[in-house]
Formats: sequence, C-alpha cells, structure tokens
Amino acid sequence: MTAADIPAVNRLLKKEFRAHSAPIIELIQAQTHDPFCVLVGTILSARTKDACTAGAVRRLFGEMGGTATPEALEGISVARLENLIYPVGFYRDKARHLHALPGVLREKFGGVLPHTVEELCELPGVGRKTANLTVAVGFDLPAICVDVHVHRITNRLGLIKTKTPFDTEMALRGILPVRYWKTWNSHLVSFGQTRCFPRNPNCADCPIRPYCPTAKKAAQPV
Repeated sequence: MTAADIPAVNRLLKKEFRAHSAPIIELIQAQTHDPFCVLVGTILSARTKDACTAGAVRRLFGEMGGTATPEALEGISVARLENLIYPVGFYRDKARHLHALPGVLREKFGGVLPHTVEELCELPGVGRKTANLTVAVGFDLPAICVDVHVHRITNRLGLIKTKTPFDTEMALRGILPVRYWKTWNSHLVSFGQTRCFPRNPNCADCPIRPYCPTAKKAAQPV
C-alpha cells in the first residue's frame, strides 16, 4: 500500500466499519455528546476489551446519575471506584487517576477540559492515545489516535515502517490527509477486532487484500 491508495482503502474500511458495531468510545460519544465522558471512557478502555469497558462505564456513569462530571467523580472514593470499574485492566491505577482527575483539571485548567493533545496529556492517566481519541471523538477535531490496531495494521499494509505507536502517529501525520484523521482509528480498531487479527488474520476474503503485501505474501504457494 502507498499513500496514493489511502482514499480507496479508506472507502473500503468505512464500509467494513458500518457493517459492525462501533467501538465503545464512539458509542459513549453518541449517547452523551460530552468530551469529559469520552475522556473517562477512554481511560477505562486502555488494555481492556470493549465488552468489559462497557460494563465498567455503565456502572460508573450510573453511580454518577447517568453521566460523568468532574464534580460527581470527585465525590467517589478510590475504593468505590475500584469496585465500580473492576475488572478493567489496571483498575487500581485507573481508579487513582480518575479520583485525582477533577482536582488536577481544576488546578491546571480552571475546571474546563482542554481540547489539545498536549494539554490533555497533563491530566492523570492520560497519554497520547487517550488524548488524541478525546480530541477526535469528544471534541470532533482532527487528531490521529494510534493504538495497537492502528500501529499493527498500517505497518502490515506497508504504508509505514515504524517500531512504536508514537512513531506511527508522527508518520501518519505526514502522509494521512487531515480529512481522515478523526475516523482512521475507529475504522482500523473495528477492522482489527473483526478481521485483521494480530495472529492468523482473515485474509482470504479481506476487502483491502489487493493493497496488502502481507496478504499477498500469505497467498503465494509454498
């Protein structure tokens, strides 16, 4: 795959995305239309499957009256947060980060959630992946969120050759048209969860197989 193939591949990925359930963060945004809810959901989703994240979000948001606010979150103890979000990955660390989040937000940003990646990264439990996803999905602004699916698939396609998610983000910033930034993560996460698995990807009837050197190599006779 080359940069010139991006529009065609994006159309195919978009079609695949619409055929499956949206990733959990998109569902949170659709239901709440609130960037802070997206941020909290994204923190919970790290290293955790969507089904587990969905349960944790439902319990935590229910505790706060159906939606997440800094004021309500600050009133929940770390121990209670742990009980509510278990068994998401690293739930103890995430509980501490969530409990500290409102205070840091108030101290550094006057209680107003910032909308830049760099500022969001100053909040507890927020790295570039979480920040980019909050900007793109929560604020509907251009940002490239790179998780394991984006990193794996873009390298598997031969679009880039990088060793870390950060390098992937920087490389994609240079070649991916801005109009695709907000949706690229959603499309590739869905694709990685349903077809382009880390091991034994389903290449046989893959819609982007003509653009993928990995699939072409797998199809060659031994």
